[in-house]
Amino acid sequence: MLKAKSLYHLIVYSIFFIIILISFFTFIIINNAHEELQEKITTLKEDYTNNQKALLKNYVNYVIKFIDYYYIENRDKFDEETIQKNLILALDHLNISSNPNEYIFIFDINGNLIDNSNDKQEIGKNFLNYKDSKGKNVVKELIEASKNSDGGFVNYFWSKPSLTKETNKISYVKSYDRWNWTIGKGVYLDEIDRLIKQKEEEYSSKISNYTLQITSLTILLILYSIFIYKNATILIVNDVKEIGKYFKESEEKNEPINQNRITLGEFKIIANYANDTMTNIKLKSSMLEELNKNLEIKVNEKTKELSNLVESQKQFLKNSVHEINTPLAIIRTNIDLLKMKIPENKYITNIESGSKTIQYIYDDLSYLIKKDRVLYEKEYLEFSEILKNRLEFFEEIVKSNSLYFIKNIEDDVYLKFNSVELQRVIDNNISNAIKYSFSKSAIHIKLYYINDNEIEFSVITNSKPIEDSNKIFEDFYRENKARGGFGLGLRIVKEICDKNFVTIEILSDKKETKFTYRFKINEDTTAWRWIDVK
Repeated sequence: MLKAKSLYHLIVYSIFFIIILISFFTFIIINNAHEELQEKITTLKEDYTNNQKALLKNYVNYVIKFIDYYYIENRDKFDEETIQKNLILALDHLNISSNPNEYIFIFDINGNLIDNSNDKQEIGKNFLNYKDSKGKNVVKELIEASKNSDGGFVNYFWSKPSLTKETNKISYVKSYDRWNWTIGKGVYLDEIDRLIKQKEEEYSSKISNYTLQITSLTILLILYSIFIYKNATILIVNDVKEIGKYFKESEEKNEPINQNRITLGEFKIIANYANDTMTNIKLKSSMLEELNKNLEIKVNEKTKELSNLVESQKQFLKNSVHEINTPLAIIRTNIDLLKMKIPENKYITNIESGSKTIQYIYDDLSYLIKKDRVLYEKEYLEFSEILKNRLEFFEEIVKSNSLYFIKNIEDDVYLKFNSVELQRVIDNNISNAIKYSFSKSAIHIKLYYINDNEIEFSVITNSKPIEDSNKIFEDFYRENKARGGFGLGLRIVKEICDKNFVTIEILSDKKETKFTYRFKINEDTTAWRWIDVK
């Protein structure tokens, strides 16, 4: 039995615990606020810097485009020296910013200042060996960074016009190759210090408010706790004692709690819930067992239905592919007859192109159906001859898409490979090249020995850069959905290459996209590879 004295001790301990707990949470809140401030500052710096970089890059690229336009418009009217002088005047008017800290600058390859839209006094001076307060050779780094294909950013210290002292600055520069100019624009980063100071003041105010609120709450909780404990202690102690006795009797007699022996209504409700809970547990246990039995039966039934459905779909696809082959062969035969009667007819050429497109799609589907049921044995093949034949097959498709082949195929290239799988690799790469090449561009096909053990096959196109070179080998993924197709071709290629230890290299930029495949001449995987032949 709890005595009054022990409960009062409990009150004291509880109040002391509340004080410690609230103090702990106060510390956590203040610490979290400080960490949040530091995160905000870091994010602010990054966002500000990235935003300024984007603005600088866009502006410099705009200036270079303007220079190109100005040169083209005046090259037939003036000599280059005159064009350059007039262009400098035009660029001064182009710099519409009223901020003296934002200006366009131009250096030649030797470090001579060609133009500074804000300060004309320095024009003509050589800054090649100029170093900032940190010892960085600024102009040399600017010139080197500009030589990159996409330009570059350089961080350094430079005199700020509004302060007349060196301040941290970042500039974007890009080379104008026609005159070996380095064109750039920069921004001073000290503006972010003002924003950071503002954020620190805001968070300091928040922390002060948090501290005041938590202190007030602590005092109120302590006073309220004392009041509640003093008024509820005696009644709760007596009723808890009676409740304990009633629970003990119910346990010994294995009977429900007698609610008539409980005084407080709250405890009567608890007793009622306890009795109902035990009854419901027994009832629900029985229902759950019955439900599990029914669920198991239904799952088995649905599993069987699903299995039958999948099998029927596989059979349907197999039969459909098989049925396509005969009419496709008839179409191809009649096209050949028509070409003999009516040569060089564009409509017949388009029909032939379409039929061949259906043909290589059929070949892909046929391979997908058979690949898990057929063992593709290897044999020695003349790679060069097979490649030439497939290029001839795609010739009409290429012409109908306003494209053309440039072939660099070494003769007498042999390897040990399966003919069906090799054709799928060739066909899918060529069809993919046709889909994504720019109109009237060339598709470069190369095949040659690298050494005594390896062969390299590559397909090069002029097309948009690949956004994600890892995703193109996924099922049903298409880089450009408007170009059609199922998105299965390169997945098939990847499976075949992985199985036969063929390495794949993809290089894609704004100029070209190149798929390169390296084959082992005598790689033998069929001897040890186990396949479930059904």
